[in-house]
Amino acid sequence: MTPDKWLEIKDKIKEKFQTLENYQEKDEEKREEKEIIIFESQMGKVKLEFRKRPVILDKKTQFSRRIGSHVEVSYVYSDDEFTYTLKTYLFNQASDDWQELKANNFNF
Repeated sequence: MTPDKWLEIKDKIKEKFQTLENYQEKDEEKREEKEIIIFESQMGKVKLEFRKRPVILDKKTQFSRRIGSHVEVSYVYSDDEFTYTLKTYLFNQASDDWQELKANNFNF
């Protein structure tokens, strides 16, 4: 998923469906940005999350071989390279919660 494709999808959703919510979240700890759009479709309420994260360049583990010692993992992130993912959720009325839709659940 690319940012350009996400904009196309978002525009199509706004044209065809009633948008209930559209907002952005930022998680400083995970260095993640999310853009979330919730809309009403034929299947019910659908939520799309477009996530942007920096690419992990290196993972460093600091530890001691002593019993009960502390282990620390630190990551080195890229400043100019990002990964993008799109997650789709369907609202389940029975459990009153969002359930993730996976691509392998669809029959084409």
